[in-house]
Amino acid sequence: MTEKPDGGVAPYSYLLVTMALFGAAFTSSKVVVGELPHDVAACLRFGGGALILVVLLCVRPGTARFSWRDLVKAGLVGLVGVFAYNFFFFWGLSLAPAIDGSIIVPVLSPVLTTVYFLATGKETASRARIFGLASGIVGAVVFFVGIGGGDAGFSGSRLAGDFVYLAGAACWAAYSIASKKVLSGMEPLRATTYATGVGALALVVVAVPSFAGTEWTSVSTLTWANLAFLAIGPTAVAYLFYYRGLRAVSPVTATITMFAVPVFGTVTSVVFLHESFTAGQVAGAVITVVGAVLAVTQGKISTTERKKVHR
Repeated sequence: MTEKPDGGVAPYSYLLVTMALFGAAFTSSKVVVGELPHDVAACLRFGGGALILVVLLCVRPGTARFSWRDLVKAGLVGLVGVFAYNFFFFWGLSLAPAIDGSIIVPVLSPVLTTVYFLATGKETASRARIFGLASGIVGAVVFFVGIGGGDAGFSGSRLAGDFVYLAGAACWAAYSIASKKVLSGMEPLRATTYATGVGALALVVVAVPSFAGTEWTSVSTLTWANLAFLAIGPTAVAYLFYYRGLRAVSPVTATITMFAVPVFGTVTSVVFLHESFTAGQVAGAVITVVGAVLAVTQGKISTTERKKVHR
């Protein structure tokens, strides 16, 4: 499939594949933290992903020359979007089901981003947006309260893990806000490589104390296979596909596609991990997703986006 200058189908295919990989990452990472400390798991995933991106950057013809200025700019953003986000991401997985994270992180990140733009006066607060934010907050409250209902396995650990996921969502929102300005004008592959590389190095530093206590000989082949998948798919490939899609569509459209992550994350968590939801969590998730869509899109898609969709 060839990407068309006017957008076409290809950009949406790239974004859909990206969201499928992001959703599967929750399930795959849950398998990994079952045998490895969460900081070691994060280090191995992004260390591997960074190496792959470095190779791609080196072999790609016509790339710009190395710049310390670009490295510092992208690296600072990477400390938030790669290091801090994934530290909380894997920590949350060690405490709570992957299915919880696949709802909390991709849905609340755009909501928190929208709240920031409204609070700073960079976006307008329409009725649809205010209603959407209020609905998203109510849905999040219902989701957390719903953890204790049914037979989905309520525990203090699960509740703590969900709040850790929330911290991860805040980090991803901060990363999205900062990267739009800091990484503007930088070639996508180079920006992704620098950010991922610096974030991975920070994860290595944090994980070093845990390496000695890790029982490497007991790590199963399944866990190593999942680590390879995480480094290649949800890290290297997904980020590159996301930027390819973002070149042809607006940030609004790209943000909307994030709401597909809970679908893929829930399906893979139920099928491969046999995790479950309470009725309260289902209700909270639905309310949160609907509210988030309204908050981000203000209840509509721009005329330009409608034309792209119907072409």
